[in-house]
Formats: sequence, structure tokens, C-alpha cells
Amino acid sequence: MVAAGWFACAPALRGDWVWDDTIEVVENPLLRDGPGLWNIWFNPHGLFDYYPVKSSVQWLQWQLWGTNPFGYHLTSLGLHLAGALLFWRVLRKLGVRWAWLGGLLFAVHPLTVESVAWVSELKNTLALPPLLAAFSCYLEYDARQRTRDLVGAALLFLIAMLCKTSAVMFPVTLLLYAWWKRGRIGLADWKASAPFFAISLVLGLVTVWFQHHRAFGTAAAELDALGGVWSRLAVAGPALFFYFARSVLPVNLAPIYPQWPVAPPTAVQFLPWAGLAVALLWCWRCRGTWGRHALFGCGWFVLHLAPFLGLTTMALHRFTWVSDHLVYVPLLGLVGLAAAAAGTAWGHNGPAPRCWAVGAALALGAGLAWSSHLYAATFRNEETLWTCTVRRNPLAWYAHYNLGQVLFKQRRLHEAILHFRRAAEIRPNFADAQCSLGIALLYADRSAEAIQHLEAALRARPDLAEAHGALANVLAAGGRLDEAQAHYAAAARSKPTDADLQFNWGNALLQAGRSAEAADHLREAVRLNPADAQARAALDEALRRR
Repeated sequence: MVAAGWFACAPALRGDWVWDDTIEVVENPLLRDGPGLWNIWFNPHGLFDYYPVKSSVQWLQWQLWGTNPFGYHLTSLGLHLAGALLFWRVLRKLGVRWAWLGGLLFAVHPLTVESVAWVSELKNTLALPPLLAAFSCYLEYDARQRTRDLVGAALLFLIAMLCKTSAVMFPVTLLLYAWWKRGRIGLADWKASAPFFAISLVLGLVTVWFQHHRAFGTAAAELDALGGVWSRLAVAGPALFFYFARSVLPVNLAPIYPQWPVAPPTAVQFLPWAGLAVALLWCWRCRGTWGRHALFGCGWFVLHLAPFLGLTTMALHRFTWVSDHLVYVPLLGLVGLAAAAAGTAWGHNGPAPRCWAVGAALALGAGLAWSSHLYAATFRNEETLWTCTVRRNPLAWYAHYNLGQVLFKQRRLHEAILHFRRAAEIRPNFADAQCSLGIALLYADRSAEAIQHLEAALRARPDLAEAHGALANVLAAGGRLDEAQAHYAAAARSKPTDADLQFNWGNALLQAGRSAEAADHLREAVRLNPADAQARAALDEALRRR
């Protein structure tokens, strides 16, 4: 199991920082020193989510690995494999004959690759082991009624929730387990699950607050509201079907999937709800035999997916309704159900069919491992990640924008302009794409066209400092210094500690012969960045002229 899981995700070990890893780790000041560790827990200023255990582990990783991504990837893979082994143990406690198959399929399933290969999703792989350990302790409590097992389960669940609140529905699955085992939910089951409900409620509300006040950030104006209840159901139903289909047949995976329109919703988008109702009714009618097990496994899947189906707004919904990393914990329900079904079928057959069954299971594991191995290579660096995304989802405006950023840094201006332009065409109000397109056009000496896009960026987002600064530079270069001054001032209000902005402002004034004003801004640039020799030289020149 460990060898197969290692092979499945091995290409990710050689991966670089991707997506928001740079913001999450490399540029995160809280990971640098001891006070940062204190602030992670008690003053989480600047964090998008309150996951202090996850952030503390990242703080420790920074002390060990610094900016080398290999150690971070190795940690994520090790935690994933530990989760697979613990899942094997939990399935054995539940009486699943082929528990090993459940652990194996989870270890190599392609839907888990994103959580392992994307450093920022450490919260997924880190939360799973304590969650499964909590379930294991709860099973011990249910069997022996020892208080220490219940306390241990609650503490482990608290740790899992402080890694990531994706397990917020775990208390409901405990009640589902009680029904699966005894056919009813008694008062004792409600009392035993009460601490878990309390933890879920408190930390769930904290997560909602952080999502709306921190994670949305400046994107709040660009985040399309899901609308009323019908639009939200039109997101949730197809999303549930999407996750189920990809779990059973994990093909055509992508970091960003197409976002179907839901304003207004169509009748077809409600068909998954009808299918779900029919499936639940069928399982309920067969609850005396196989239906009970199907309801438990599928119930785990649906309940743990429920918070991410679109019934509540998430920052992710800005560019997609679904994502692989959201199904990391829910996937356990379907994988465990598959292992249970395979074990039951194996027990009702003779020696020859059993050999074929084992061979088929191992072949399935090998096929999934190979598919995961190929997909993991997608996360090797930013260019491969976003190139794959735009190839599989040409309308992924966010991917076009990120690929343009990668190409711009490599000074492949023509290609970068194409992707920035495509992002701006798909999402005209995406200010960052308009701004980046304008800056790239400036580098390509296409100033007139650049001004149009920089102005479009400011219409969409008037406080965008980068657009103000770039527009000020091009206006100053064209002799329109008074207009440029207004944009420099606006940029400085948004980014008062930007040394480059102060240097450009001072240099523009210096070139216009206004040395006294130039000296003030160049002096500020030197104060903000004392190591900038160019700013010092310009300041000397301004003082000499004055």
C-alpha cells in the first residue's frame, strides 16, 4: 500500500511552488520566528482561515526546510500514506473483510493527487489522520463504553478541525454509524455525539467568518453571488453528481473545472436531485440487506460533501463550483463501500473466482496508481499546471491569467499578452488581468493600447495600486506629469510602503526638473529600501540639482 501510494504521487515530490503556495508559505511572515507562532494561534492577522494546527506545522516546516519545496511535499505524501493506513485500520474495526483494498484504493486514487501535490492543501492530508484516529477511538468507546475513549475521540476531532474544518459533518456521521450498527439512534448516541456537535458548531462558524471577511478579500466585488435557493440547488445537484462520477471513473481531471451557468437555472440541473432521491429510496427499501451498508458509505460521502456543494458561498466559487481537494475526506465513504462489496463478493465464491477477484482488485489499484502518477506530474511547476488547465478547460480565465504571469516573468511577452487578453475577454471585470495585460503591453512598447487596459482595470477596481502605478509611469513618460501625479498619489494610498512606487514617482519629478518635490519621494524610497543603490543615486542627483 505504501509503495503503491508513493509511486502514485512520486512526481509531485519534485514539484515546485504552485498556485497560492508562495502566499501561503514563502511570503508568509508568520512562519519566520517565534512571535509568528504565537500570532498563528492568538492573533491570526492576515490569515485567510483559522487553521492553527496546520499553520503551526507549516511554521515547523519552515524552520526545517526553508524555501525548499521538497520537504513540504514529502510531509504531505507521508501524511497521506498514514491516512490510508489508518483508514485500513478503521475498516477492519467496522468488520470489512477486504479492508486492505479500501486503504489501497484511497492511497492511489487520482482524486487525492491534488491534496498531496499542492503544498497549500497540507490541511487536507494533515486533518485526515486525527479524524480517522478520532473515529477509531469512538468505535472503541461504542464497543466498551470507556469514557477515556470518548474523550480521546473528541480531542482528536478537535485537532482535525483545527487543521481544516472539512470534517464539520463528522458528528452527523457518528449518528449514521449508530443507525448502521443498531438500526436506530438512541438517546445515548445523541449524548455521546454532543461534544462533537459543539466543536463543529463553534469552529464551523469561525471558518464562515474567515471566509467572508478574509478569504474573499478584494475579490469580493468580483465574486458572483450564487443567487437564491434555486440557483444554489442548481449548483449543488450537478456538483454532487460530478463528484460521484469522478470518484467512480476518475478521468479528465483538472485543477479548475468548467463553471456551468446557474442564473437562471435550467430544469436539467435539478435532475441529480431526483436521481439522489430515487437512490436513497431504493437503499432504504433494501435496508435489511445491502441497503444499510450503501446508506452508510454513501451517507459519509454526501454528508462530508454537503458544506462544499454551493449551498454556502466559498472563495473558490469565484472561478469554479467543484475541485478535487474538496472530495478528499468524502471519498473515504465510496472507497470503503467498494472494499466492503468486494469482500462480501469474495466470501460467497469458490477458490477460482476468489483468485480472479484478487487479481482484478490489484489490477484496479495498479491502473489507478498509474493514472495518479501521470496526473501528479501536472503539478511539477506553475507552467505545467496552468498549461494543462487551459488545455482541458479553455474558459478557465483564472488559469489563463496565472499562465500569463508565468510567461511574463520569463519575458515571453507575446505569449503572456495572448493569455492575459484571453482572461480579460472571458472575464472583462477581472481587474488583475486587465492590469497585467496593460503592463505587458507597456513592456512591448504598445503604450496607447496599454493605457486602455490600465484604465479598464481601474474602472473595475479603483484601488488597484499596480494599475495606478503603471498608468502613472506611462503618463509621466509621455509628459503628462500632472495626470501622473494623481495616479501616483492613489497608488501610494493603497500601498504606502512600496519603495519602487516612491522611486518611480520621484524619478518622474526629477526628469521634469522638479527636484525639490522629487527629493521628498526619493528620500522616502531610500527609507523604505535602504539597499536600493539606484534610489540613493537619484536622491543625490535631486539634492545636487536643488
